[in-house]
Amino acid sequence: MIRLFCQRTLPYTNPAVHSRINSWISRSQRGFSSLAVQLTQQCSSHADESPMPDFDSHSYAAILKECVRKRDSTEGFRLHCEILKRGNCLDLFASNILLNVYVKSGSISDANKLFEEMPQRNTISFVTLLQGFSESQRFSEALDLFLRLHREGHELNTFVFTSTLKLLVRMGWAEIGWCLHGFIYKLGHDSDAFVGSALIDAYTVCGCVDIARHVFKGIVFKDMVSWTGIVACYAENDCFEEALELFHEMRIVGFKPNNFTFTSVLKTCLGLGSLNAGKSIHANVIKSHYKEDQFVGLALLDLYTKFGNTADARRAFEEMPKSDVVSWSFMIARYAQKDQCEEALDLFFQMRNALVCPNQFTCASVLQACATMQNLVLGKQIHCHVTKVGLDLNVFVSNALMDVYAKCGKIENSMELFVQSPEKNDVTWNTMIVGYAQLGDGEKALSLFSSMLRFQLWATEVTYSSALRACASISALEPGLQIHSLTIKTTYDKDIAVGNAMIDMYAKCGLIKYARLVFDKLKEQDEVTWNAMISGYSIHGLGMEALKVFEMMQKTKCKPNKLTLVGVLSACSNAGLLEQGQAYFNSMIQDYGIEPCMEHYTCMIGLFGRLGHLNKAVKLIEEMPFEPSVMVWRALLGACVIHNNVELGKLSAQRVLEMEPQDDAAHVLLSNLYANAKRWNNVAFIRKSMKKKGVRKEPGLSWIETQGIVHYFIVGDTSHPDMKLISGMLEWLNMKTRRAGFVPNCSVVMRQVEDGERKRLLWLHSERLALAFGLIRTPSGSQIRIIKNLRICVDCHAAMKFVSKIVKRDILIRDMNRFHNFQDGICSCGDSW
Repeated sequence: MIRLFCQRTLPYTNPAVHSRINSWISRSQRGFSSLAVQLTQQCSSHADESPMPDFDSHSYAAILKECVRKRDSTEGFRLHCEILKRGNCLDLFASNILLNVYVKSGSISDANKLFEEMPQRNTISFVTLLQGFSESQRFSEALDLFLRLHREGHELNTFVFTSTLKLLVRMGWAEIGWCLHGFIYKLGHDSDAFVGSALIDAYTVCGCVDIARHVFKGIVFKDMVSWTGIVACYAENDCFEEALELFHEMRIVGFKPNNFTFTSVLKTCLGLGSLNAGKSIHANVIKSHYKEDQFVGLALLDLYTKFGNTADARRAFEEMPKSDVVSWSFMIARYAQKDQCEEALDLFFQMRNALVCPNQFTCASVLQACATMQNLVLGKQIHCHVTKVGLDLNVFVSNALMDVYAKCGKIENSMELFVQSPEKNDVTWNTMIVGYAQLGDGEKALSLFSSMLRFQLWATEVTYSSALRACASISALEPGLQIHSLTIKTTYDKDIAVGNAMIDMYAKCGLIKYARLVFDKLKEQDEVTWNAMISGYSIHGLGMEALKVFEMMQKTKCKPNKLTLVGVLSACSNAGLLEQGQAYFNSMIQDYGIEPCMEHYTCMIGLFGRLGHLNKAVKLIEEMPFEPSVMVWRALLGACVIHNNVELGKLSAQRVLEMEPQDDAAHVLLSNLYANAKRWNNVAFIRKSMKKKGVRKEPGLSWIETQGIVHYFIVGDTSHPDMKLISGMLEWLNMKTRRAGFVPNCSVVMRQVEDGERKRLLWLHSERLALAFGLIRTPSGSQIRIIKNLRICVDCHAAMKFVSKIVKRDILIRDMNRFHNFQDGICSCGDSW
């Protein structure tokens, strides 16, 4: 072939030149285009021999075509230089091929320059450069080129329409395909398979399935591409049954599915929720020898993992080629997402042994597994690796690293990465907000949320739900109300995760009625929704309402889980519903298939103890199938304090201190128990023991929010700027409550002092200081909301009932256990807390 080419394009008379060419042909191993360039250079260098005439345009066209075929852009550029030296003898056909050389090499600017310098241009010239602009994502220039082609009156053929339709799809302007469709229809190209397939692709992106089907029917000679396109159109637009019907129709007509067809049909099976149909398609894949195709393999992995069948997914993975990082990353990601972290890490180690280099998605998935397992050691090792290979600044990897450190309790490391990250997206901010919220730092989480909004980043359902949970953790009602308003504006209030967080926020901020309103407005409820509402009623002491919600839940498809029964038993305990609590506890295994765990036993111990059934509580502890936890003994100790059972209380405290020697609550409760029994020597011994161990009693702390500012009060505190007004209000309340019949309970003052001093100390409790401040600084008639870090004492509880009736204000106090809503002399807890 080369010899024939040389004979036709290099006529010569000198025998020496003829011999030299034959020698070159026999020795050359460098390929056709290189040899042709050698011929032009070497033959023209012999001045002593007969001059060789220049190549004509057809000769250059043939050589350039070979350069395009071999993608040898270097030879193409050298040949272009030679052509320019010889006076640019290329005709339109050869010029278009040279233009294609530049386009295929990615030198779009040079291609555009050549295009503008061409003395003549035709449709092929425009289409070649248009495709180059499109591949280089210079979309506006590509679109201008199409308009120029039409304006200059060049032929609008199938290649023009196909290339332009693909351009519009890549630009995200597939809707404009309507206008182009009109041209196509007028010129009669709508029946062409290539144009029709491109139209179907455009209408697929637009979601115009019916029009795509109309285009498909209009194609005269349907090929495999058009069939695959229409099947993909229905699959991508969730018309799964129609996609499957078209797939069967295609096979009846006689077309054999290819890898792209199988990919779409497997997605259809996933959409239909039919694993059996997917397995049938898998069998066809195996018969058609496409099981090793990457796209088909990934579709199979997606099918099996979405159905939770990781064993079959793993078998499909083992049959795929292992040289590509995509399949490894996909499988590791699915394991990590399904909390099968050991399998994810094992597969990652296998991948490293197979010498496949992980990419940013692999590393992000492995770090997700480390975060779930709270494996800080491996997380740090991965951090070192990504830093070495330069992936630490990738936003996906950086976000995953922040999550690892946050879930391992190293939130300061997460913040350091956050500050250093050059690129932050919504996941970056969400990771930090969630991290602080989960660690209980609600104020920092809300501060980050505010900063995110100031940077005008788009908050997602994760952002809003996390911010609402941060509000719930610190009982911040005002920010919670503002976030609720934002969710309504962005329609995220209909999201179930946001709705659940909103229920929890309102319940923990004391507005249980608002929580119920949100609950009733949700279009669907999941287990978290029901649990949030049940536990919300429980902490408000509304046990019967909690049980009614539980009965409603049992009539739905949602099945109660362990947390549901914890909420139910807690509601019974808080409301003192002994019979109902025992009935639910005894029927847990039989009716709900739930084995009682430590939390359930703790609720029952609390229920028995609160109602004075201490013997039943002790018996239940003895019957527990596992060792009692600190919470169990602490619940029994609290009951002993209420009912003045010194000996059992001493035993309970001993058990607590054996497990947690530094537990201040156990020391304090035992001291209170001895103080109630007037055993002051024992009280003094407990205090000395605490001092010796370095155990410090947590001081009573109450806080109240007014006009966006939180005011804190410690028992006996005199540092507040409004202390004079507060003292005056306390004196007035003391006088008014005594006149109304209030009798102080001095037994709660655990000091050996005179009764007069005890009565004075009672009015210095932190919740009373906060109450006096609230009465001074909040509008008349508004609700007063106080939060306390410890359990409210008996005397303060009784005083609050009197005050609520005297000042005719609702007083809401959230202590460490529950809410107390005082209205007109009555507390929502029914005096049982």
